[in-house]
Amino acid sequence: MLTLTKALFCAAAVSMAGLAHAADPIVIKFAHVVAENTPKGQGALMFQKKVAADPRLKDKVKVEVYPNSSLFGDGKEMEALLLGDVQMLAPSLAKFEQYTKKVQIFDLPFLFNDLAAVDRFQQGPQGKSLLTSMDDKGIHGLAYWHNGLKQLSANKKMIEPKDARGLKFRVQASSVLEAQFVALHANPRKMSFAEVYQGLQTGTVNGTENTWSNYESQKVNEVQPFFTETNHGLIDYMVITNSKFWNGLPEDVRTELQKIIDEVTLEVNKQAEALNQTAKQKIIDAKTSEIDSLTPEQRAKWREVMKPVWDKFSEEIGADLIKAADDSNKAP
Repeated sequence: MLTLTKALFCAAAVSMAGLAHAADPIVIKFAHVVAENTPKGQGALMFQKKVAADPRLKDKVKVEVYPNSSLFGDGKEMEALLLGDVQMLAPSLAKFEQYTKKVQIFDLPFLFNDLAAVDRFQQGPQGKSLLTSMDDKGIHGLAYWHNGLKQLSANKKMIEPKDARGLKFRVQASSVLEAQFVALHANPRKMSFAEVYQGLQTGTVNGTENTWSNYESQKVNEVQPFFTETNHGLIDYMVITNSKFWNGLPEDVRTELQKIIDEVTLEVNKQAEALNQTAKQKIIDAKTSEIDSLTPEQRAKWREVMKPVWDKFSEEIGADLIKAADDSNKAP
């Protein structure tokens, strides 16, 4: 009898443990490699807060945010997502080249005139189709988040394209970005985001390209005396999740999470340009660096030198996709 009672007690304990386990919230680890005061950093925190405050998701979902490469670094985060060690990322669009060549369109230099053109393309059918273009590789896109338009930095003044000749520029792991600097007769060097400051400080690289908010948050102006406001390219992020994880969520949870992502996206993209302008002013106020703006004629020269990169990647990306992106420069 004692044995039977003990067995029943153990069975009840196991059953209760199972119920407790079943009630555990779904944990979404959202990792990223930048500071919390950047558009991506703010977006991740906003997503976390909105999920926590949503009555439909209460006790069902818990979001943990890991900024500044604190969980996975620049080179490991995609692998971690595919292995299920992290559930959400927002990598730079340059990171998707090995999964689909079409996303390289966002790296083409001087393709978009401004962020309004970017929005028109991303919200159109071609832009939306890119979000689901990697589902068969285990990567599902949820949204595009702006960081902003890119500027050049260097250890020398750069006004004409020839001024970049021979300099070593840090680039993300992207064939398009490498080709962009080769077109300038410069030397591209692949380097993770976390290593950029030291690389510039030690002279491993002489310059880089980034947005004002990334420059200021990583204190790049401390090690770069010159910036050129070129607005030549785009740093945007695709908020992604593991396809298997996403499809395995209960439908009501998945629908609510997508709704929150859409709300956060609107806010992130609205704030991104304001953050960049604030960061630019902080760099000006620090008086560590000189910022040069290009005249329309000077910018046209840079565009002319870099535009052959479009043709080089036209077959991989798709001429129709490039045309749609170029057409987005025309206001409706």
